[in-house]
Amino acid sequence: MSRRIAAKITGVSGYLPPRVMSNADMEKIIDTNDAWIRERTGIRERHIADPGVATSDLATAAARELLESRNVPATEIDLIVVASVTPDMMFPATACLVQNNIGAKNAWGFDLSAACSGFLYALTVGAQFVGAKTQKNALIIGSDVMSSIMNYQDRSTCVLFGDGAGAILLEPTDRDDEGILDFEHDVDGAGGKFLYMPGGGSLHPASHETVDKRMHYVHQEGAQVFKYAVRRMAELACKLIERNGFTSKDLALVVPHQANLRIIRAMQERLGVDDSKVMINIERYGNTTGGTIPLGLRDAVAQGRVKKGDLVLLVAVGAGFTTGGVLLRWAY
Repeated sequence: MSRRIAAKITGVSGYLPPRVMSNADMEKIIDTNDAWIRERTGIRERHIADPGVATSDLATAAARELLESRNVPATEIDLIVVASVTPDMMFPATACLVQNNIGAKNAWGFDLSAACSGFLYALTVGAQFVGAKTQKNALIIGSDVMSSIMNYQDRSTCVLFGDGAGAILLEPTDRDDEGILDFEHDVDGAGGKFLYMPGGGSLHPASHETVDKRMHYVHQEGAQVFKYAVRRMAELACKLIERNGFTSKDLALVVPHQANLRIIRAMQERLGVDDSKVMINIERYGNTTGGTIPLGLRDAVAQGRVKKGDLVLLVAVGAGFTTGGVLLRWAY
């Protein structure tokens, strides 16, 4: 049984901080090299925010670009949902900061934390409000400054991540041939111990001890995360396609979370789709967590790889473990 939502994406944008950190730059601060990084991750470079540039700054820039491109005044936005694991602060929510920054005085909003699946969770949550017509639109943003929680002495992890933000506009639709056809989410909380940030919450509040023990950085057991992501991204992608009576040949584009090129290729092989149908930009951005899928959509639009009526699949796996997938008909 599909879970169609009467909401559609009507705009997409993204923002990347201008400073680029290449693999050659990484070699200067940690024992690694370009060949090792490319072979294991597919990443060539990533964008890094300057000190003092926060998640709300990236999110605000993406939101402003989106509203300008769609010629929508900020005062007409009803709802703002920000997916992030690097909020500016514990509270207020980053959505509140973005709302104030862009002048969306009539909007309410909140943050959502589901790591690399966060944007898809935010998309389906926002779409429920729009599809039910309780809100006329929703601004959905995935934004993370991963460099702010990165241990640049952990070479297996720090090479993976970059900073960036992406945003979409959701509006209602009464047509069956556009919008969100189906979605699927799940959580396997037993996997939480393999990818997490132990410090800074109520369990381990900030202290000299937590700082000295580097508990405010990302901790990851890469092999466990890789194994789970390879399996679940492929399983979820196939489930959504088959449940709705499609085959991989019907897909025009797959936009997967950009965590590791080998994970993407494994999913691609399982689906049996060629390179022209898979959006890959990890080589230039790295893993921007909440930003990867909207940035992928932005690039796909810019490259002319998606058009109205196309069947598009979005899929991600993140810390938690969280999994998310959305199947949709492109609407513009």
